[in-house]
Amino acid sequence: MEDLKTLKVEFDEPSGVVQLILNRPSQRNALDDHFFTEFPRLLSALDENPSVRIVILKSSGNHFCSGIDLSVLSSVVGSQGEDQGRVREKLRRNIKRMQAAFSAVEECRKPVIAAVHGACIGAAVDLITACDIRYCSQDAFFSVKEVDLAITADLGTLQRLPRLVGDGNAWDLALTGRRIDALEAKQMGLVQKVYSTKSDMDENVGKIARDIASKSPLAVIGTKTVLMNSRDLSVAKGLDYVATWNAATLSSTDVNEVFTAQVEKRKPMFSKL
Repeated sequence: MEDLKTLKVEFDEPSGVVQLILNRPSQRNALDDHFFTEFPRLLSALDENPSVRIVILKSSGNHFCSGIDLSVLSSVVGSQGEDQGRVREKLRRNIKRMQAAFSAVEECRKPVIAAVHGACIGAAVDLITACDIRYCSQDAFFSVKEVDLAITADLGTLQRLPRLVGDGNAWDLALTGRRIDALEAKQMGLVQKVYSTKSDMDENVGKIARDIASKSPLAVIGTKTVLMNSRDLSVAKGLDYVATWNAATLSSTDVNEVFTAQVEKRKPMFSKL
């Protein structure tokens, strides 16, 4: 594994569960420029690793993430002395690069579960809305903070949040920048479950991840792929897509293994991808 400046990886190879940890606790895990290089590269490597079946995204320290490090904002804007056409073109490329870092979560075939504690602010909301499932501890709080910084959120929240919490709630959060607690986040549908403490969340999310990881990897990545693609398709086109997917994968030995394991009264064992 490469020398990482902003992330830490813990891999339980027998289960196939990877914990991908934001690891700048002294900066409340603010996302600096190194993150936007390391994160998509690491996710791609985990995606390609046949032993990896699922990823848990979590953080060290007291908070999940306080958003983008201000050093990133100052570096992407550029100098007023430069040709402004070139400055703006460079800025657009930088925004697209950072967008791609978060979209890498959706492009990863393996499911990514967000486990949030403490602050989840600004770009951190962009990050978790790209994840497949979200859980939090009771001390978690969330804020789409960009409007208070005179910025239009541009890394995915405005596109993904309405799908999770509905248009009205998304407009409310994005226009006011107000903080919501874990209970309100659960009521809105931003997170699937709230746990009393971080340790309780870590234990239970680990169990959920191991359970998913124990299932057929072809079925798991197929489910994620079909769900992702079906968001932008009509029901008829979505059904056609999944028919094509299953036509390619139902001949897998995983299907036979499920039935054999049921007859033999044991847990099924699946090959790596």
